[in-house]
Amino acid sequence: MKLKRNTILTFIALLVIVVLLFFAEKSLNPYYRRILNLCAIYSIFSVTFNLIFGYTGQFSLGHAGFAAIGAYVAALLTLSPAQKAVNFFLKPIISPLANVELPFLLALIVGGLITAILSMLIAWPALRLHGDYLAIATLGFSEIIRSLMVNMQSLTNGALGLKGIPGYTNLFWSWGCLAVCVFIIKRLVDSSYGRAISAVRDDEVAAEALGVNLFKHKMMAFGVSSFFVGVAGGLMANLISTIDPKVFLFTLTYQIVGVTVMGGMGSLTGSVISASLYTIFLEALRPLESQFTIGSLTVPGIPGMRMVIFSVLLLLVILFSRKGLMGNNEFSWDGLFRLFNRLRSKKGDGSTGGDEA
Repeated sequence: MKLKRNTILTFIALLVIVVLLFFAEKSLNPYYRRILNLCAIYSIFSVTFNLIFGYTGQFSLGHAGFAAIGAYVAALLTLSPAQKAVNFFLKPIISPLANVELPFLLALIVGGLITAILSMLIAWPALRLHGDYLAIATLGFSEIIRSLMVNMQSLTNGALGLKGIPGYTNLFWSWGCLAVCVFIIKRLVDSSYGRAISAVRDDEVAAEALGVNLFKHKMMAFGVSSFFVGVAGGLMANLISTIDPKVFLFTLTYQIVGVTVMGGMGSLTGSVISASLYTIFLEALRPLESQFTIGSLTVPGIPGMRMVIFSVLLLLVILFSRKGLMGNNEFSWDGLFRLFNRLRSKKGDGSTGGDEA
């Protein structure tokens, strides 16, 4: 009975979300649509980082580099030959890519696959390290990727970057990819494989003694995560329409780590909520970085103030809710009904007490 009820509620919720996305895509101005698209893209970044660190326990800091791979691949595959000729005016693009133009979906998949393959090649030596050493190694690889993109003029157009990328990303693409990402990773972590990677996170020695192949499970988690990071990078490239190596500085990885910690390690729901709040909150604080007036007082803008406030909020979350907004909990209809019944029972107890008084 509960399964049937939950299935019906899930179907209704998905239908409502689709209707809201359709309304937002048709009615909201480009600025608000971009914010909603970025909410979905940052949610994918956070969910995938949660798979690597929250569930597998591998502290990787390579997300910015992997997102850059996906972004450049998707951009190069969706740019028209004419637009490529305009971008690569200093040094011609390599001949195999000069006349290639693929549909957006295929470009995203190819970008995700290439990102996954390259990231697993990086993970092959890096995952033999542990803790801080793994973090430093993956951060170094991320910076190497960015440096290569600066210097590979005939492939990435160097520091000039790529401009005129088709704006294919819309709310259906970004939130649809997020839904697929959450669905696959949720099914993954709820399977026997997910229990194995959780065992790797909790105690590698005990997991190996129980027959868990540590290296295989780490590599698989890394590959799945990197595939969706590459897809998210492709969505970002086709949203902002221009990319260069500076977009993928290591600060992007630090933002993803902060967002994931704020949402709760081991909670996909928390990752989506935290990433959405982070994106909306940063845009709402944008006026603080330019001059504004409060009554008769003129306050000069302070560049970077948004990130300072975000850092303070992150510290407050860590101090007062160390497990983040959701901890390791996930949204469920059963949990929602339990909460509703608990609140209703408390209200009933309060009203009864008042009558007796």
